[in-house]
Amino acid sequence: MPTQARQIVSTLNTDATITIEVREVALPDPGPKQLVVAVEAAPINPSDIAGLYGPAQLEGADYKPGKIVAPVAEAAMKAQAGRIGQPTVIGIECAGTVIATGDDPAAKALMGKRVACWPGAASFASHAIVPLGACIAIPDSASIENASASFVNPMTALGFTGTIQRQGFKALVHTASASNLGQMLNRICQEDGIPIVNIVRKSEQVALLMGMGAPYVLDSSDPQFDAALIDAISETQAWCAFDAIGGGDMGGRILGAMERAATRNAEFSRYGSAQRKHLYVYGRLDLSPTILPPSIGFSWDISAWLLFPYLQEIGVEASRAMSERVIAGIDSTFASHFSQRLTMEQVLEKDAALVINARRTGEKALIVPVG
Repeated sequence: MPTQARQIVSTLNTDATITIEVREVALPDPGPKQLVVAVEAAPINPSDIAGLYGPAQLEGADYKPGKIVAPVAEAAMKAQAGRIGQPTVIGIECAGTVIATGDDPAAKALMGKRVACWPGAASFASHAIVPLGACIAIPDSASIENASASFVNPMTALGFTGTIQRQGFKALVHTASASNLGQMLNRICQEDGIPIVNIVRKSEQVALLMGMGAPYVLDSSDPQFDAALIDAISETQAWCAFDAIGGGDMGGRILGAMERAATRNAEFSRYGSAQRKHLYVYGRLDLSPTILPPSIGFSWDISAWLLFPYLQEIGVEASRAMSERVIAGIDSTFASHFSQRLTMEQVLEKDAALVINARRTGEKALIVPVG
C-alpha cells in the first residue's frame, strides 16, 4: 500500500484569497472497519462545487499547474469566516478498487473488489479511506464511471419518490429535469408508476425527456408555461414539488399552479383551497431570494430537502435497500452522463474551472485521478 496520496485541498486564506491545489498527503493504515480504495473515478456534484472553488473569483485568479490562487470578495470572507485557515478536502462519492483493509472480516472480504463508495469527503483523491458501511461491491461488468456516481443523484432521486410516498402524495413536480438526477428520476417514476411533471428551460431539453417517454415536460421559457403547468398538475394530482432552483419565482409559480388546479370548479374561499401543497427546495441554482406570491392560498408548506437527513430518518436497513437497487440498475436506470473527464490537475485549469463552476445542465464533469 502506498504511504502517500494525492488529493485536492481548498483553503480560504486570511489575505482574502482562496488556494485550491493538488497536495501530497500521508495515507494512514486503515482502521479495523475501514478500506483503502484506489480511486478510479469521482463525479463533481453541485454540492461539491461550493467546497471546491468556494467563494473564488475565478475569472481573476492566478492559475499554475495543479494550483489556483483566487481573490475573494470581502462579503464572502465574512460569510465564510469559520472556514478561514481550515484546509477543506472535497468529494462526496467515488468508485475504485480496494487495495487494503482493516482486520474486520467483512472488510477483509472486500480486498481486491471493485466498490462504489461515499466517504462524505476527500474522494477527489488518488486514494480514499472509506468506512466499511459507506461502500458497496459492484459487479465486474458494471461501469466504473456510473458506479462512481451511485450515491448522490440516485439516492436523492429515490429519496424524492420515497418522500412523496411517506407524505401521502401520489405524484410530483420537478425542476431542472434534464439533469442527470432528473433523467434518473424519470426512469424511476416510469418503473414505479409515479406521475411526474418535469420543468426544463430549453426546447431541446423537452425533446430529450419526451424521447425518454416522459409524458409531461414543460419549458419554463414558453409563454404558455403557467397554463400548461396548471393543466399538468390537475391531471396528475401532483401536490408535491422538488425544486433545484431555490431562488426567484419558480417555486411560487409551482405553488400558484397547484392552487389554481386545486380550485378549479370549487367554491370561492378567501383562504384558498384546502388542498395540502408542499415545495421542497433541494438546490440553489439561483441565489436570489425565493418569491412566494399571495395567489398560493394558505394551505402550503415549504422546506429544505437534504439527502443525509433523509437517510438518517429512514434508517440503515432502508438505506441499504436503496443502495442495492441502485447498484442493480447502475448501467440502466441509474446511469450517468459526463461531458468531460479530467485529472485533478485539469480541474484546476481555467477553462475547466469556469465550466464546472457555471453548473450548467448537461455539463457534469468526472475526475479520473490516474494520470
